[in-house]
Amino acid sequence: QVKLEESGGGLVQTGDSLRLSCAASGRTFSNYAMGWFRQAPGKERLFVATIKWNGVDTDYTDSVKGRFTISRDNAKNTVYLQMDSLKPEDTADYYCAATPGAPSRLRSQYRYWGQGTQVTVSS
Repeated sequence: QVKLEESGGGLVQTGDSLRLSCAASGRTFSNYAMGWFRQAPGKERLFVATIKWNGVDTDYTDSVKGRFTISRDNAKNTVYLQMDSLKPEDTADYYCAATPGAPSRLRSQYRYWGQGTQVTVSS
C-alpha cells in the first residue's frame, strides 16, 4: 500500500508559477514510477506528466511541454510538478499517482492515487 498526499495548489494569475508536491508513504517509493494527472470540472482525468523511478526518464502531454517539469526526490519520498507560465486552461484538480510498472500515460496503469489539489488560474 502506498499513500499519496498532494499539496501546493492554489489560486494564481495567468503567467504565474506553482510547485505541486506529492508526499508518499508506505512501500519503497523508489520502486514506483510516478505520474501527475489533472481533471477540469466536468471533464475526464487526463495525463500530465510521468517520471521513472530513477528520476531521469520523463514524459509530458504536449500542452505542458516546456512549461511544466516533473521531478522526484527519492530520499524525501516526494514527487514534484513545477508549473510555469500558467494559463487559465491549466485550471483543474491535480492528482499524483504511483505505478509499480513503467511510466505510463494511461490512468489505468496507476495503482495508487492521492486525493488531489486544486489549481485555479485566473485570466
